[in-house]
Amino acid sequence: MLDLTALFISSLDPTSRKIANQTLHSLSQQPGFLPHLFILIINPAQDRPAARLAAAVYLKNIVKNRWDDDTNPIPPAYQAAIRAGIVPAMISLCGPTDKALRAQLLETAAVIAAFDFPDRWSDLMETLAASLSGSDYIVNLTILETAHRIFFPWRSKIRTDELHLTINYVLASFLEPFLTFFRSSAALLLSSPSSASQTLAASMVEATKIFYDLTSQDLPLAIEDAHAEFFKPEEGWFTRFMVWDPVDLSGDPDDPTPSLPDQLKMTTIELVELYLHKYPEMLLKTKTVEAIVQIVWNVLSSGELQGAKDDAFVSQSLHFISTVIRSNMYKHVFSSRETISNLIQDVVMPNIGLRGYELQQFEDDPLMFVRQHLAIPGTGDAATHRQAAADVLRALVASGAEAETTEVVDTWIARGLAEYENDRDGVGWKAKDGAVYLVGAVAAKDATTQYGVTATNALVDVVEFYSNNVFQDLQAPPISIHPVLQVDAMKFLYAFHAQLSEDQLLAVLPLLQQHLKSENTVCYTYAAIAIERILFVRRGTELLFTRADICDFAPNLLDLLLSRIESGGSAQKVAENEYLMRCAMTVILTARQTLTPVYEHVLSRLVNILDIISQNPSNPSFDQYIFESISALIRFVVSGDPNTLAVFEEMLSGPLAVILQQDVEQYIPYVFQLLAQMLTVHTVGPPTSYRGLLHLLVQPPVWGQKSNIPGLVRLLKAFLAKDTAYMVESGSYVGVMAAVQRLISSRNNDTWGFKLLEGVIVNIPGSTMKQYFRPLIMELLTRMQTHKTDKYIYHFTRFFMYAFAIQIDNTNPDLIIGTIEEAQQGLWTNVLKNVILPQVSKMPPRDRKLTAIGLTRMLTHSEKAVEPGIVNAWPLAFTALAKLFREPQHLKSSPQPSSDADAEIDFTELDYEEQTTGYQSAYSRLAASEGPAIDPVAGVEDAQEYFVKEMVAWKEPSKGALISAADQSVAGAVVATLKEAGAV
Repeated sequence: MLDLTALFISSLDPTSRKIANQTLHSLSQQPGFLPHLFILIINPAQDRPAARLAAAVYLKNIVKNRWDDDTNPIPPAYQAAIRAGIVPAMISLCGPTDKALRAQLLETAAVIAAFDFPDRWSDLMETLAASLSGSDYIVNLTILETAHRIFFPWRSKIRTDELHLTINYVLASFLEPFLTFFRSSAALLLSSPSSASQTLAASMVEATKIFYDLTSQDLPLAIEDAHAEFFKPEEGWFTRFMVWDPVDLSGDPDDPTPSLPDQLKMTTIELVELYLHKYPEMLLKTKTVEAIVQIVWNVLSSGELQGAKDDAFVSQSLHFISTVIRSNMYKHVFSSRETISNLIQDVVMPNIGLRGYELQQFEDDPLMFVRQHLAIPGTGDAATHRQAAADVLRALVASGAEAETTEVVDTWIARGLAEYENDRDGVGWKAKDGAVYLVGAVAAKDATTQYGVTATNALVDVVEFYSNNVFQDLQAPPISIHPVLQVDAMKFLYAFHAQLSEDQLLAVLPLLQQHLKSENTVCYTYAAIAIERILFVRRGTELLFTRADICDFAPNLLDLLLSRIESGGSAQKVAENEYLMRCAMTVILTARQTLTPVYEHVLSRLVNILDIISQNPSNPSFDQYIFESISALIRFVVSGDPNTLAVFEEMLSGPLAVILQQDVEQYIPYVFQLLAQMLTVHTVGPPTSYRGLLHLLVQPPVWGQKSNIPGLVRLLKAFLAKDTAYMVESGSYVGVMAAVQRLISSRNNDTWGFKLLEGVIVNIPGSTMKQYFRPLIMELLTRMQTHKTDKYIYHFTRFFMYAFAIQIDNTNPDLIIGTIEEAQQGLWTNVLKNVILPQVSKMPPRDRKLTAIGLTRMLTHSEKAVEPGIVNAWPLAFTALAKLFREPQHLKSSPQPSSDADAEIDFTELDYEEQTTGYQSAYSRLAASEGPAIDPVAGVEDAQEYFVKEMVAWKEPSKGALISAADQSVAGAVVATLKEAGAV
């Protein structure tokens, strides 16, 4: 075995990374690699911590990708060795410098447990319980973190018998030692707070999380019986945690991480919220809610929690108060006007204003400020103290105290505006900032991130407030007012754009364009965000603004946005502001063909930006938006002028080839999609310039990266459609068939295998394909027998319906039926009766028309379907088809857009985790590169009319007898229609 340490060090160096990773991939397929890898990770004698950490990450990724893989799984013996060794390994890595290593192994253990626990890892709970120590809290912390990672998914799972059995399995062996540990550790923590160690406190945080995990589905009897011990005011463990605050564990005031006492309080509050939702009667018995409300009220009103490290605890506490207000069981506690007024004064108002550290962040880390403060009141994204304070107001409004709450808040708003008028040049801007935020908080009743505020408090005139107090700040020159107020104005516009008229929104676009020129990063970023949202405003199902509305200023707007992006300089700085790139993308999507006069200039700048960021990809969101921008430019410009495709091909071929040559793996899936898009719209002559790619596309290694597969399938389908003759003459389609078989044999990739197979069937002549049909069909049937899933049955059935429905030379139902019958007599009848026909009624509406036409052609265009031994299935297929006709609305062609350029683009948002945790292996689809869905049977307008016509034309002598043998209770109406048409 080569020197793994040196290989992993090389994998961290950009100059040697590619070769090192290729070598590691090759070694990982060899016997003995995983034991060597494990030894490297846990061996303290290694003096290269970076290599050990890289090895731990590599192990985690191997486990994620191959533990339950059906094509290249980790051998069972190695799996058993890893299961046996991973918990002891984590315990051995308990030194202060081992935290990162331990975290990787912890994640690896959680992945294994998701697959194997409890069936194949039956001793895990005993191992964890036996490892809990009465004194070594470094070990305890490791054990508790492991248990929590394994139990955590229970919180969000739907209750099933299997989950119930797993939880009971855990409770039987883990609950008693865990509760014993909890009690002794909590007593130790609270008895001498001055001597409480960080590891003890951290262990109690994890233990409280586990308490939540164990009660997230049901209340174990041992915990239910001891409820008062844990929840009784002043005496219960959790209520005592809420007032535990040793000075020596208060943490660094400049560190934004909450202190351990605050973390313990936050997990306690989360737990009480769980009980409030699931076991409220238990809390009523002990009056726990009232006690904790009083504790957090006192803490929040003290004015002492002003630091960055306090923000998470303050937000959690405010969220708890909102949850209690929304609970009908405690509505009476907050019903009086006096209580509402005191709550707003003591709890809400101290947390509405921006803190000192936030103003510092506004200047020093502007993009972090934007990301943390962007949430719209009402979306539930209470990430900061002021968002959580706003949610308290929303809870009061929703609880039935709308009038009282609005009246009290109006007083504070008026006070803030008056203070601003009296001190415009001093600190009065802070008062107006708070007033504007209060309006947003009390006015927003319902909101979404995509559409902004969708329902408002009828007692608040949002439009009037905007006209009198907000619009003036949008108009003000940048240096005339504090930038926070201009940001407030743009955020107000972002939140309440749905309440403003089309004229008001159009009037503000030039102002926002001016704010893009601001020297303040937060200001120009919010301007981009507001423009993007306005351009995506809908009235009903239609976009409010079209290309005609922005064609005059779209080029200048793009110039400002791209100039801002380009000014970053380095790869990381250029890509750091995804809001600018998203806005540029939206401008392109809105302006569409009107950008044709400037498209070469825009494309050149986009390509230059791509060239810079490809040197060091760092922001997945930015990457998605720049590739979408390029794709949208291709889509709309080429649809208006097909001659421009050659320019796109020339300008993109070099940069895309460099990405492939340099193996920039984050971008390769996008490259395949762009190439597929351009090849699909290629109409002039054979696409010879693309043919050099074919050899790469059919090589197994390129399919090893899962995120490549969808783009590869689209690109190969484009080759099959656009260069059919060359694919046949050169034999390239054989490599495509090999890819089809690899994909279909995989449970993870079979969907893409069937999509690619459809491209083969519809383009490669049946006479050419006949020799490959038998091994293909046998592969399909073998997979059905060995790894059948509901998804596979659907795709299997759809494939046969597709193959039957399409009307192309040398391909007909008998080609497939005959191939199956050649393999084994009677096999087709078995497949039809037991797999296909039971699935027909389950086909989703989008596939009903295709299915109906496929069955119709099988019934009327197959000589083999009426041969002895097979014919007895004919009436069953007729009956299944008749069932489809009961819902005729799904059997007609859907309206198609007049052109590709007029089609809607369905964008899929990157989820929060993908935006914040780096690159994922998941496929990032380019929505703009995909045209409208193609109807493979577009030539048939109405499937039911087509069926009647084909039955009339079918001259089978036994037709009447076959129809009579169908289930008349199902098919009676269809038979009557056929008789009227003279088909019977």
